[in-house]
Amino acid sequence: MPSDRRSFLRGALAAGVAGAVAGPSAAGAAGTAAGAAPSGRTAARAFHGAHQAGILEPVRRRTVVVSFDVVADGRRELTELFRGLTDRARALTAGGTPVDAGISAPPADSGVLGPDVPGAGLMMTVGVGASLFDDRYGLAARRPPGLTPMRTFPNDSLDPAWCHGDLSVQLSADDEDTVVHALRDVARHTRGAMQVRWRINGFSSPPRPSGTPRNLMGFKDGIASPDVTDAREMNRLVWAAPGTTGHGRSAPEPAWTAGGSYVVIRLIRMLVEFWDRVGLTEQEQMFGRARDTGAPLDGNHEFDEPRYADDPIGKVIPLTSHIRMANPRTPQSADSRILRRSFNYDRGVDAVGDLDMGLIFSCYQQDIARQFEAVQGRLADEPLTDYIRPFGGGYFFALPGVRDTSDFFARALLS
Repeated sequence: MPSDRRSFLRGALAAGVAGAVAGPSAAGAAGTAAGAAPSGRTAARAFHGAHQAGILEPVRRRTVVVSFDVVADGRRELTELFRGLTDRARALTAGGTPVDAGISAPPADSGVLGPDVPGAGLMMTVGVGASLFDDRYGLAARRPPGLTPMRTFPNDSLDPAWCHGDLSVQLSADDEDTVVHALRDVARHTRGAMQVRWRINGFSSPPRPSGTPRNLMGFKDGIASPDVTDAREMNRLVWAAPGTTGHGRSAPEPAWTAGGSYVVIRLIRMLVEFWDRVGLTEQEQMFGRARDTGAPLDGNHEFDEPRYADDPIGKVIPLTSHIRMANPRTPQSADSRILRRSFNYDRGVDAVGDLDMGLIFSCYQQDIARQFEAVQGRLADEPLTDYIRPFGGGYFFALPGVRDTSDFFARALLS
């Protein structure tokens, strides 16, 4: 067994001590979430609950999305990995003072955030990919039936090095150094059990001038997402439904998935040099919305409902526009709505000097086939495909939340 894996096994369960912080109790964290954030910071959301943070909550300003290959040896090490991830998530989101491990030991913390680690509204969302359910850990019979490797769709240019993974971890906060600190901490405490397959950093723009943030094509992104405060809608569209069979499936959703959700991550490059030479009217017709306000082309405000029935031939909002193809607002398409949680990215320039920027598209849903894939099927060959190149991502299942101090990520899956 490699020495780094032995180190992980010795330390994973103790991560809450050796690399922990003397932070607030769970009750204290809940109290912080309910009140105002100190010093203008985003208030922390209580870590424990039926669902993970980062799904229903408003997006933070900064994020990193990381896909990992699990290299843990057997079911016992896999369990230690999930316990270690839980310990780190609990400690990092609570914040506090790192506990000194002793004069001969390495520092308990990287020090990136100073001597006292602020929770800073950090959210950590963990998912599992279809490949985790192969024959390594005896989990094949427990795979959520809707969890498959991500398909290649028409107009995709997928790079295998940027696709799939055993685990996904998304870290989000309002400050870049908070995200970097958390990623380093997770990498340190899980070394020898999982290794990075791909990672990408992203950011969310502030509302300009108000309302929904914009993507790097200049348009507001995610206006038509369902209302996260509507519990009935979330149960219908977002949360897994144990005991039911999904679209085109014969096997029911297993009981352990309660509180979880299927997440699709798509890395989409935008060919911005070409897009910026397209006339504004043509851009708006491709989206079906006014760029300045976000309003549908037949409305005045961003949250106005497009009146497709009054425009059957697409004279105002073209039949090929993105919003009309993605969400035609018919009784048949009502069950295919998705909860979008997307970020912009900027990776500099490519090998020929073109700007490499675009969208980290992510969406949560109850059933990938019924929802994301149905939407994606309707969008095949839309006019926007001339200006975008999906190159990576994957399908994952966002695990149920950690309910209390005795619980840990994937406990119900592994028990």
